[in-house]
Amino acid sequence: MNVFKELYKYKELLRSNTKKEVRGKYKNSFLGVLWSFLNPLLQIMVYAIVFPFILKNNQDHYVVFLCCGIIPWNFFATAIIRSSSTIIENGNIVKKVYFPREILPISIVTSETINFLISTVIILAFVLCDGVALTAYVLYYPFILLVQYILILTISFIVSSVTVYVRDLQHLISVALQLFFYATPIVYASNLIPESVAWVLKLNPMTYIINGYRDIFLNQTAPDVKTLFILLTGLIVACVISYMIFHKLQKGFAEEL
Repeated sequence: MNVFKELYKYKELLRSNTKKEVRGKYKNSFLGVLWSFLNPLLQIMVYAIVFPFILKNNQDHYVVFLCCGIIPWNFFATAIIRSSSTIIENGNIVKKVYFPREILPISIVTSETINFLISTVIILAFVLCDGVALTAYVLYYPFILLVQYILILTISFIVSSVTVYVRDLQHLISVALQLFFYATPIVYASNLIPESVAWVLKLNPMTYIINGYRDIFLNQTAPDVKTLFILLTGLIVACVISYMIFHKLQKGFAEEL
C-alpha cells in the first residue's frame, strides 16, 4: 500500500514523465507519431510478402493474422528495450533528486501502452478492409491488454534495475528478444508447431496474449479467459516479486551511476 501511496503522491511527476516519453520517442522526427503506424506497417508488408508468396503460407486473412502478432510484439519488445536503459539515461536526476525510482520504468511501459493503443488502429483498419467483421468479442481487448501490461511491467522492473549493475544486459536483451521472437507465434500459428517442441510455446506468456488478440480480432471468438486469468494472477505475484527486487537494488543506484 505504501507503494501506491507514494505513486499517488508523485502522480504529477508520473504523468509528466509519461508525456515526455511519448513525445520524446519521435522528437525532431519529421513524421513524428506517424512512425507508430509506419514501423509496424513496414514489418507487416515484409512478412506479408515473404510468408504467403515465398514460403507458401496458406493462413487465411494473413495480413490481419500478422497484425495481431507483430503489433503486440513491438509493444512488448520496445518497452523492454527502453526500460532496460531508463535508469542509466536518467542517472543525473536519480543522483540528485529524490522521487520514487519506479516511476521511470512505469512511465516507459505506460507510454508504450499509449503507442500500442494508437497502433491498434492498424489492426482495426486491416480487419475491416480484409472483410473480417468486428464482433462484441473485441470488448475483451482491455483485459488482454491488462495482462500484457503487467507482463511487461514485471520484466521492466527487473531489467531496469539489474542493468544499472550489469551494463552488458542491454546487449543481451536485444539478442534474447530476437530469439524470443521466433519462440512466439507471431508469423506462424501455434498449431503448426510439432508436438515435440510445443512446450516452448506453452511456457511463453506472449503465446496466450497474441492468441487472445487473434481470437477477438480474427477468429471472432472469445479468448481463453480462464488461461489468461490464471496467467494474470501469476503475473501479479511475479510483478510484486520483481518490484521487491527493484526496491532492493535501487538503494545502490546513485553509487553505480
